[in-house]
Amino acid sequence: MEIPAINLKAIVLVHWLLTVWGSMALWLPPSYSWGNFTVFALGVWAIAQRDSIDAVLMFLMGTVVTILTDIVHFGIYYPKHDLVIPDVLRFSAGMAILSLLLKPVSCFLSIKCTKSEEGTIMSTLGSRPCLKTVIATSPLTSKTRSQQVQQTPSTRPKTNLPRHTENV
Repeated sequence: MEIPAINLKAIVLVHWLLTVWGSMALWLPPSYSWGNFTVFALGVWAIAQRDSIDAVLMFLMGTVVTILTDIVHFGIYYPKHDLVIPDVLRFSAGMAILSLLLKPVSCFLSIKCTKSEEGTIMSTLGSRPCLKTVIATSPLTSKTRSQQVQQTPSTRPKTNLPRHTENV
């Protein structure tokens, strides 16, 4: 059975709405809202830069961290001994718990979106051109200092960097 492709925009929008509703009754501390809205900002970054694997990975890691922090928040702050829970608090708690239950599914679907668009995550991490450029120009991978000294100006590779001819 093939899982349908879910757009990252829909995932971020659903979690934003559930976080807004979960924060409505002020039964959770501000750290709940700050953590979840920070992950929302990471999700917006992942949407804005679809070609950036860093943005998607940060969104995924933030979602995993908020799963753990949400469990702690609910365990500490959920009203246990109130006989009558107001409807707003019940709705807010239900939306926050629903958001927590949907987060693992969102992680799975986000990984699926990333794999379908850019291949596997590990192959994407291994094929970064900027990383290859840094490795290629590293002093550890370039010629040894004695080989560089033996080069004459005519045998040196040409670079596009401007030469400073001014004497200070």
